[in-house]
Amino acid sequence: SRPRGRLGGGGDAVSGKIEQEPSMDETADRKTRSGFVALIGAPNAGKSTLVNRLVGTKVSIVTHKVQTTRAIVRGIATHGDAQIVFVDTPGIFRPRRRLDRAMVTTAWGGAKDADLVLVLLDAERGIKGDAEALLATLADVRQPKILVLNKVDRVRPETLLALSADANARAAFEETFMVSALTGSGVEDLLDFLAARLREGPWYYPEDQVSDLPMRQLAAEITREKLYLRLHQELPYSSTVETEKWEELKNGSVRIEQVIYVERDSQKAIVLGEKGKTIRAIGEASRKEIAEILEQPVHLFLFVKVRENWGDDPERYREMGLEFPG
Repeated sequence: SRPRGRLGGGGDAVSGKIEQEPSMDETADRKTRSGFVALIGAPNAGKSTLVNRLVGTKVSIVTHKVQTTRAIVRGIATHGDAQIVFVDTPGIFRPRRRLDRAMVTTAWGGAKDADLVLVLLDAERGIKGDAEALLATLADVRQPKILVLNKVDRVRPETLLALSADANARAAFEETFMVSALTGSGVEDLLDFLAARLREGPWYYPEDQVSDLPMRQLAAEITREKLYLRLHQELPYSSTVETEKWEELKNGSVRIEQVIYVERDSQKAIVLGEKGKTIRAIGEASRKEIAEILEQPVHLFLFVKVRENWGDDPERYREMGLEFPG
């Protein structure tokens, strides 16, 4: 059975609860496989949704807003005797700002450091724009590449076959898989292939761990997801969330203080909403999800601060796990 995400304290990585763990005798002699599998694709191709589906629990946020994933998020899947470390990268697109350049650099770095690369295409959108530019640059990626056509439940079979042929003519793919990250169709076949394709070797992480993302950072990402889901049309892309305080209380609950950074007073007013209604709704949605993952009561306090041009602040990049581009 797939693990359900559960986390420990503010600095711990995400763990999963497994009903039956093998004994030392059972694990000592078994041959294990392990490796890193990067997912690259255009923005909104469904990478984060697919990573969550492959891992079996939420490790990456999903919104309607493009370029939501900013830093590298690793989701860890145990499939038979294989441990597959999925690297969810920011969408690859034509960068326009400093933050864009940092995200694209991070995405390509994640691909070039992996053992295998999954190239995700939105089957409904086809090969155009950022997806077309991505395929044209894949020759620079030396790792074995696997084509994954996502959202296949929305496309006719003949269209899928034509799209697969077109993509394979543009780049050298080892295999092609057709999946729906939303429904899970085709995902098990992809996992079977990856588990068999990885090299023999010890696992990198404990068996019950499903992400290497610290809880403080995941909690901030969950709030950012709720922020974008609530305000994706009104709020500009240039906003971020940081967890500033994490306190484990004696009664078993946790007190979390987070700051939402925006660039202008007008954006602050949007986040707060009339009489604070919007930020209360965002906070309640985030608090419920964080509490569910932690499996303990959560007291969440949100603050909104204006920081002009935070996208040019090296400290904000460090908080997001990105290198600050010169």
